[in-house]
Amino acid sequence: MTVRLSSANSYSYAKKDMSFKDYCNHHIHPQQLSALGNETFYLFGDNSHEEWQNLLELYEPPPYSLPHHLPAYSFGLAGPGTGVPFHFHGPGFAETIWGRKRWFMYPPDVEPKFHPNCTTLQWLMEVYPDVKDNPNLYECTLQPGEIVYFPDKWWHATLNIDSSVFISTFLSP
Repeated sequence: MTVRLSSANSYSYAKKDMSFKDYCNHHIHPQQLSALGNETFYLFGDNSHEEWQNLLELYEPPPYSLPHHLPAYSFGLAGPGTGVPFHFHGPGFAETIWGRKRWFMYPPDVEPKFHPNCTTLQWLMEVYPDVKDNPNLYECTLQPGEIVYFPDKWWHATLNIDSSVFISTFLSP
């Protein structure tokens, strides 16, 4: 099965196709602190729903929704220390199926201090110590089976603490 990977920088500009086996064998490893986000590739989004249909049929989505919004699911699998740096989009839910995932969020009117090509791991080591007490920074760690709601246009970054399997439910009007 071929999967499409996205670069792990803020805007996921670059895409790369490879076999799922090669992704698991060569990309599910701890993130190196020196690796830049635009050089790190991650399985999330751009999924062929036909190829993942058997898996997605087993998924029980969160019992939450927004009026007049339709869900779109995105499956991901990644190694420890990986994640997506700060970005924003429409509302949705993220659920950790296996592993733990740390979330950092800022309201839409507060742009976080970050470089779009730095990884979340780099941000955590270099910037977080200076902003961790900022009252506008919200953070949590999802355990397996837990979900978080990300509101419309809220800045958010993620960091996989362990090798992780996760599904996001994007809600669009």
